[in-house]
Amino acid sequence: MSAEATNPATPVPMTTGGQRRRGRARLDLRRLGRAALLGPATRDRLPDAIGHVAEAHRAHYPDADLEPLRRAYVLAESSHRGQTRKSGEPYITHPLAVTLILAQLGAEITTLTASLLHDTVEDTDVTLDQVRAEFGDDVCYLVDGVTKLEKVDYGAAAEPETFRKMLVATGNDVRVMSIKLADRLHNMRTLGVMRPEKQARIAKVTRDVLIPLAERLGVQALKTELEDLVFAILHPQEYAEVKALIDANAARERDPLGDIAGEVRGVLREAGITADVLIRPRHFLSVHRVHRKRGELRASDYGRLLVLVNEDADCYGVLGELHTCFTPVVSEFKDFIAVPKFNLYQSLHTAVALPDGQVAEVLIRTHQMHQVAEAGVVALRNPYAPSSEEPSERADDERVDPTRPGWLSRLLDWQEAAPDPDTFWSTLREDLAQDREIAVFRPDGGTLGLPAGASCVDAAYAQYGEDAHACIGARVNGRLATLSTVLRDGDTVQLLMGQDATSGPSSEWLDHARTPGARIAIRRWLTTHPAPAPAPTPSRRRPAQQTPVTTTRPEAADASRPAAASAVVDREGATVRLAGCCTPVPPDAITAFAVRGGVVTVHRVGCPAVERMKTVGRAEVGVRWGDTTECRVTLTAESFGRAHLLADLTEAIALEGVAIISATVEPPTQQRVRHTYTLQLPDAAHLPALMRAMRAVPGVYDVSRAQHPAAAAH
Repeated sequence: MSAEATNPATPVPMTTGGQRRRGRARLDLRRLGRAALLGPATRDRLPDAIGHVAEAHRAHYPDADLEPLRRAYVLAESSHRGQTRKSGEPYITHPLAVTLILAQLGAEITTLTASLLHDTVEDTDVTLDQVRAEFGDDVCYLVDGVTKLEKVDYGAAAEPETFRKMLVATGNDVRVMSIKLADRLHNMRTLGVMRPEKQARIAKVTRDVLIPLAERLGVQALKTELEDLVFAILHPQEYAEVKALIDANAARERDPLGDIAGEVRGVLREAGITADVLIRPRHFLSVHRVHRKRGELRASDYGRLLVLVNEDADCYGVLGELHTCFTPVVSEFKDFIAVPKFNLYQSLHTAVALPDGQVAEVLIRTHQMHQVAEAGVVALRNPYAPSSEEPSERADDERVDPTRPGWLSRLLDWQEAAPDPDTFWSTLREDLAQDREIAVFRPDGGTLGLPAGASCVDAAYAQYGEDAHACIGARVNGRLATLSTVLRDGDTVQLLMGQDATSGPSSEWLDHARTPGARIAIRRWLTTHPAPAPAPTPSRRRPAQQTPVTTTRPEAADASRPAAASAVVDREGATVRLAGCCTPVPPDAITAFAVRGGVVTVHRVGCPAVERMKTVGRAEVGVRWGDTTECRVTLTAESFGRAHLLADLTEAIALEGVAIISATVEPPTQQRVRHTYTLQLPDAAHLPALMRAMRAVPGVYDVSRAQHPAAAAH
């Protein structure tokens, strides 16, 4: 049961001129409590206690049927009768206040009905079956979703397991979380009666869990007030300093933002653009952040201009007029209309500089965008009502279903794998602390939402779940990249998957995994697949630094000097060798040079050594390919590291009927491995097919003819 009382230190929303924000004053909860105790006067008349709720609701739904609301109030009031909050107020004042918050945000009747009843199952004798029978399955689901688990049953795990239950319910219906956020806001408004240590504990959970959830669901009106309430409790000294700054600014005789707003209204009126130009004060924590960032604050830093128009196109018309008539601060421009934020937010952000040094930040949006910016998912009205619109063709796209955003889907996925409440609770806070999200695109046009700083490892697990264990690399914007590559907003990511079902991640992947889902999956695989213990070594010498592994056929010990039976030079008695630096094969264009000991080396025309030979004065020797088709060539295979790769490559080469003279495998660097093979081909014309077969081996991303500068000169 919530039992907090009014907190006299509750922050008041700051406005220009030091006045409260225009509109309905905060309700007298004691008066509402007295009205609640009287109960409904007649069956067909709304009780006075919910008159404010009805008024707020009909501002959004003029033709709403309020009968479910009346019946919910009657049940809630009678069930909570006799219960009081620690302030002495009738307990019914709490569900009434929570319901009013949601009604003002534009919640529909099902949400409001469940909000009135949200504590009945938890704190009274009312059962879920009764709620279902009286109000239907949807209301019952919402009430159950926000009902806490009992400490008697769960002990210390009650709070994290309650949040786990609530998040799972939110995955099916986001209205669950909207009720919880409004519930927490009212409790935070009335937290002053609690002991300081309990105030701090509740404020920290609000900061770490509820505020990030409000941000992700786009409910800025709740988020900003929660931030100020938490700021006042956890940082009272800083809060007092900010309050003093705001009070001093409100006492100024001249309001620069008011002057700028007047000029903007005049500019837009002359341009024929219908718009409302409002001053939007910064809330306390926002002023604190700006103060820490900029030091001394200008008068224009205490608020921003908000320009509201009717159509999307008008937003850009306003932007054009502002940038024409004022000096724009280009670095401050952001277009969240063309590219909305992951929490539905849309707006144009810009700033204009004035001759006196003031800089005014401006937000430009439509009235509908503003409603969504303030109320987020609550502004979607009933997102689960049947619609005649065609369903999206891309059901897996991040932005297709705004009521089931990608971050929520990922959270629900990893929470299933969290082994215990402590792991879930700590991981949830860590996940929600990542307060900026990026969108990356798949090659098929779908999107993945990831926290800022996420890597290709995170993208792999976001797209494939535990199948990502077989990921061997990626292409980012068409270029090969390691799994450790950090992604940026708007990148296109193609994940390269291996064919070996037994392969898995290495412990190094944990260094690059930012998302909880990726880390939990990797740790679980590593736990179930422990690395084998190193074999004991008889020697006590220090292990040597890793060096390339080289294998050579016994009959081909001199592989660095490949045979050249098919090259014919214009010099009698000369020993002909194919250069090891470029390993030419028919039908390559070739040239030759005489070197020491009567030896002539044959190079590809494009080999870098050719230019060096000419520079030092080596004479070119005429050369052509003979009739022999057999040849020797050195190929380099670039690949991502994985188990059994060497075996798969050598098998692919053998299946092409090619003999391996020698093979060198360099130590892996950043998950990449280089293999170098000297091969004997029965027919030079078969070289392209061999290279294609090697490239087809999973994990291999390039095969090329070797270039060895050290072998160029003799």
